[in-house]
Amino acid sequence: MRLTRADLDQLPAYVPGRSPADLARELGMAEAVKLASNEVPYGPLPGVVEAVTAAVAQSHRYPDMATTALRAKLAARYGVDPERIATGCGSVALAEHVVRATCLPGDEMLYAWRSFEAYPIIAATAGATSVRVPNTPAHAHDLDAMAAAVTDRTRVVVVCNPNNPTGTSVRRAELDAFVDRVPENVLVVIDEAYREFVTDPDVPDAIDTYADRPNVAVLRTLSKAWGLAGLRVGFLVASPEVAGAVRKVVTPFSTSMTAQAAALAALDQEAEVHRRCALVVAERDRVTEALRKLLPDVPDSQSNFVWLPLGDGAAAFGAACERRGVIVRPFQGDGVRVTIGTPAENDLFLAAAETAVA
Repeated sequence: MRLTRADLDQLPAYVPGRSPADLARELGMAEAVKLASNEVPYGPLPGVVEAVTAAVAQSHRYPDMATTALRAKLAARYGVDPERIATGCGSVALAEHVVRATCLPGDEMLYAWRSFEAYPIIAATAGATSVRVPNTPAHAHDLDAMAAAVTDRTRVVVVCNPNNPTGTSVRRAELDAFVDRVPENVLVVIDEAYREFVTDPDVPDAIDTYADRPNVAVLRTLSKAWGLAGLRVGFLVASPEVAGAVRKVVTPFSTSMTAQAAALAALDQEAEVHRRCALVVAERDRVTEALRKLLPDVPDSQSNFVWLPLGDGAAAFGAACERRGVIVRPFQGDGVRVTIGTPAENDLFLAAAETAVA
């Protein structure tokens, strides 16, 4: 007799970045470098630690379940009504809530592949059917094929822009055509977790460009550029009807008191976020140029990571980097994702990469 769903036996578990402390102990090194989880390496933004410390003094109380102050601040920053915003435990949790709010068992969730590894987990746990559309040979979404794959069972189509883990982006003209082509009764979810690192002017800001459409929802996170990966705050911008439905299915009190306080403080530091993103982008360009001397097919990235299309050599490359004390994120059969760190961390990676492909 089983007590859990049999179909979950075939579902791969989400793989977090490995602990650098564990690797350092294995290698007998003072420390190892972790470039596997797309974190920004510059520490909390000014004011965040103080805000969290103050909030902890009230941690015996429940947080504001409606996240009223946070939604108001996000609404003011992005120029939308607060009723169009839902918050949650990172954008990945909101993606899960969107599927819970739209899909019944047997309905379809359609997305590119390879893309964010949580998407198939989200679909399966909601009882939805995953429909994966292969990326183009250039490691980008094939929007024509995705649009053609929509059926009368499709309820959600996800566009990860920039795409995780390949870093590639879709541009305005092709995304315009895609959104126009998707039926009005299908929700298009544009996952913009890495929007702050985009420098290509042809890659649209989906909140500005599409979020006023009834069948579009945009996901953002404060985990990446805003430095709150350990506190987990994400938000969704959609029509009031969609946002309201998502708020109904969000786990109660899932945006903690400390997370709300940290987010409110972080949102006051926009200039510092831009400064830090500029540092990441400069290093991204430097690392990409260096990698192309080893691997000419490294695609352009609009994220805070780069993609190495190593195919079946991904696991071996990851293991070779770990032997040099650098943790990267291999996806065996496809490639390796490498987060952009500090210049010193990136130099260590580049030295490891040169050895790994020699």
